[in-house]
Amino acid sequence: MTEMLQKFDVIVIGAGAAGLMCAARAASRGRSVLVLDHANKAGKKILMSGGGRCNFTNYYVAPDKYLSHNPHFCKSALKRYSQWDFIALVDGYGIAYHEKKDGQLFCDNKASDILNLLLSECEQQGVHIRLNTRVAEVQPVNDGLYRYLLKAEPVYKAEGRAEAGQQDEDYALQCESLVIATGGPSIPTLGATGFGYDIARQFGLKVYAPRAALVPFTLTDHNKVLSSALSGTSLAVEVECNDQLFADDLLFTHRGLSGPAILQISSYWKDGDSVSINLLPGHDIAAELRQLQHSRPKVRLKTWLAELTTQKFAEQWLAGLFRDDILLADLSGADMDAFAQGLHQWQVKPAGTEGYRTAEVAQGGVDTDEVSSKTLECKTRPGLFFIGEVLDVTGHLGGFNFQWAWSSAVAAGEYV
Repeated sequence: MTEMLQKFDVIVIGAGAAGLMCAARAASRGRSVLVLDHANKAGKKILMSGGGRCNFTNYYVAPDKYLSHNPHFCKSALKRYSQWDFIALVDGYGIAYHEKKDGQLFCDNKASDILNLLLSECEQQGVHIRLNTRVAEVQPVNDGLYRYLLKAEPVYKAEGRAEAGQQDEDYALQCESLVIATGGPSIPTLGATGFGYDIARQFGLKVYAPRAALVPFTLTDHNKVLSSALSGTSLAVEVECNDQLFADDLLFTHRGLSGPAILQISSYWKDGDSVSINLLPGHDIAAELRQLQHSRPKVRLKTWLAELTTQKFAEQWLAGLFRDDILLADLSGADMDAFAQGLHQWQVKPAGTEGYRTAEVAQGGVDTDEVSSKTLECKTRPGLFFIGEVLDVTGHLGGFNFQWAWSSAVAAGEYV
């Protein structure tokens, strides 16, 4: 076994969206840059994002689309490298894209278009990318400007096998600037860990306990029986919790509730909270029933509800509420009011979420008060930078988290 000491101006830990973007920007300034990642492939989360088409930004990026203990922190980076800057980069590569809805931009082809853009930027600027490499230790040193010493090793070493083309070596690496771009622990099957939080704590920085966000809810009460029976059914709804409201699609699953509306509200939900769901927004069900009782009195309630939703939903929702053949003419005023309230204000108390297994992101992370909003450098540890999801900045669903990755990466890349 051998051990080599290599020095770089910048070492970036994490070959994801933020890490690759930062590396390319730093190298464009003439800095020698090394990117390290324990995975066998760069940008795995990019490749699976957006259903494989990568929702890479949003036309309507704004600070109020982000959650943080310091809601003002993201403003500086988002302003200096905006969605329009990244769109211009995408245009420069001739990547075809489209707006799905609400400003969400997706690749026409595949998410690999965005990853290849980043890898090309890194290649053009001479960035070194070392995969299959685990960082075992990070220590501060006092060797001129080379502030940090990293001990790294090939990940296959622990498994007793070598990847093709690799040698059995440990690496001693030194750098002036160390960038933590490791993301959070969401989707651990892709290799996600809390490594970035560990580094922050090692250097005495405050870390807000992370939790799964943009994640489906699980149910355990009678609503789970309903949801399971309706698995695969989708409705356009409004969901509300803790004074936040989102209008989007809801998807019933075997475990509970999912879909964009649920993912959005999950970032504002806390354990024990109830969620109010309007299953038929844009309707006044009580008023419509009273009117229809005169114009279509012989129509079954189930038939009418199926016209507004689906046959399966109508059957399952009405089961136990009314007899199967009840007509609109048979409903009393109290029946109509109670029925309307149930549809407009369906109260659901989630048992929890599906956790990091399916979460789009982790909410929480390194306290933004610990780093400069201009440079993303740690205020108490010169040369240590945190970018992307590892920080306590969480965007809404719809391309906002990717834009935070680009913006924070460029902010740091200009100073590392």
